[in-house]
Amino acid sequence: MRKLSGLSYKFIYVYFVIIGLFHLYTSIFGAYESYLQKNIHLGLVLPTAFFLFPMYKGAPKDRVPIYDWILGALSAIPSLYVVLNYDDIVLRVVQVDPVTQAQFICGILLFVLLLEGTRRVVGIPLTLIAFLFAAYMYVGQMLPGGLRGLSFSMHEVVEQIYLTDEGIFSMPLGVSATLVAAFLIFGGFLEKCGTGPFFMDVAQAFTGTAPGGPANIAVMSSCLFGSISGSAVANVYGTGTFTIPLMKKIGYAPYFAGAVEAVASSGGQIMPPVMGAGAFLMASFLGLPYTDIIIAALVPALLYYAAVFFMIRLEAMKEGLKGIAKEDLPDKRIVIKKAYLFIPLVGLISLLFMGMTPMRAAAIGAFLAWAVSLPQPENRMGPKEIIDSIYTGVKSITLVCVACATAGIVLASVSLTGVGVKLVGMVLALTHGIPLLALALVMIVSLILGMGLPTTGAYILASALGVPVLTRLGFEPLAAHLFVFYYAIISNITPPVALAAYAAASIAGSNPNKTGFTACRLGFLAFVTPFAFCYDPGILLQSDLVGNIFGIVACIAACFGFGFAMEGYLNRLLKPWERAVFVLFGCMGLHPNPVITTIGAAGVIIFWVLIVKLGKKNKVTPAAA
Repeated sequence: MRKLSGLSYKFIYVYFVIIGLFHLYTSIFGAYESYLQKNIHLGLVLPTAFFLFPMYKGAPKDRVPIYDWILGALSAIPSLYVVLNYDDIVLRVVQVDPVTQAQFICGILLFVLLLEGTRRVVGIPLTLIAFLFAAYMYVGQMLPGGLRGLSFSMHEVVEQIYLTDEGIFSMPLGVSATLVAAFLIFGGFLEKCGTGPFFMDVAQAFTGTAPGGPANIAVMSSCLFGSISGSAVANVYGTGTFTIPLMKKIGYAPYFAGAVEAVASSGGQIMPPVMGAGAFLMASFLGLPYTDIIIAALVPALLYYAAVFFMIRLEAMKEGLKGIAKEDLPDKRIVIKKAYLFIPLVGLISLLFMGMTPMRAAAIGAFLAWAVSLPQPENRMGPKEIIDSIYTGVKSITLVCVACATAGIVLASVSLTGVGVKLVGMVLALTHGIPLLALALVMIVSLILGMGLPTTGAYILASALGVPVLTRLGFEPLAAHLFVFYYAIISNITPPVALAAYAAASIAGSNPNKTGFTACRLGFLAFVTPFAFCYDPGILLQSDLVGNIFGIVACIAACFGFGFAMEGYLNRLLKPWERAVFVLFGCMGLHPNPVITTIGAAGVIIFWVLIVKLGKKNKVTPAAA
């Protein structure tokens, strides 16, 4: 990404503020008609892909070359054409009215420049996937066997991609054009008003003195910060530059310190209320209120972080690591006095549950963030700071917008050609209709997609390809969407391409692969919980009261079982057969059969108590003592 200065920087600054003001206006007063809103959004944002991201490695990084100014201007023309000819386009009948020459040229221009922008901003994998799916619409009829598709002309392909709401301007871009933009601005205001840094103070004050204190700080701060940022890598660099050196200082191995930060930062995207762009997309795909997604995602997210806290505490006790001295941490009383900094988040959540649209709730949340800044001389937001907040929030919209628009090309192909139905048939044939095997295959596909794509793009593609398979086998749509969403996120810590782990390793100075595999061990529960909630709706709070409680308790017991087994420590080092027993009981605790689940949960607890009592009898004390 370019680091501009001078007139170029001033232009980009003003340009992003204009984008932010447009989205604030539509958040407060209501968005335009869907197709028009998406076109204005893409027409404004796509040029920034050429202004900020160089064409090749050796291209200028401190200025925008003339050819990128030209490409940026050209990329806005297709959307400008739609705005100027909006009535003619929305009144035309798809696959009946012919595509005009101007529409065809604009469609080709948008397709080419969007793929080029995607190559720069997102990378080659999504660019290649989108190109292949687009090509399938045109040449699919030439392929042999089961892959053979229907015959479509180039004009029909362009019409599907450009002139309908089932292509580039489909639902994912609509989420970027409304919800994501509004919440990014909200995040910018949170950072400026002091709530973002306050997350770190809270984490330090309330977890820093526990065994392995800096690791606890990393987990808690990443949990709070990651829910707003929506990017695992950004979260690593945002909090890891502080927490990783502290973890190394008290005795954690560099690879373990990096792994803790990576797994904590990745989990931020599954933690309500924001969850990056994923929750908004999921709500749109399912046609559910956004609050329903928050409720369903809450327990698995809390279990994820509880498991990570538990694992690092066991590691600290095993290695005899201490916390940070109380005098080196923020005073709890001072931190509590600043609790009003949580008002914007509390207000946002309250407004959402009162039924307000997420866009307007985010706009009011930004206003609350401005209000809580006023009592703080160091964070008080005047006109300049307000404009800076808008710029800070919107400047990261390029990645989400471009990824959503390009993923729409894939959705266009799935819709037009019916290739999704063929993929469902192929998966069912390959897995012989066995639900567990289908889940495993969809998991692998989601992990692979997530390795090369940002979470937003990976989730859109995985949901388009994997969710129909799971719903066909009888799984609830909400559970199926959360299933692919989880693995699209977990791919950030899954070698061989684990972006969050690699980012953390660069800070820790550790081996990237060793950091990644350690992060997988710490986040092991995240690999098995999606299987559990597909079979047990209680974990997603989608059952009755008894079913919900039963599902949560069983998952907690399994969390302890896997934690003891992975770390190999309780009040002493565990023997291999003891670790195997905990794994067995942990797996049973996540089994869909209630009887087996009960036996597994009870087995974890009983075996735990027996080992503790035996340790006391033999006078075995923890290493930390």
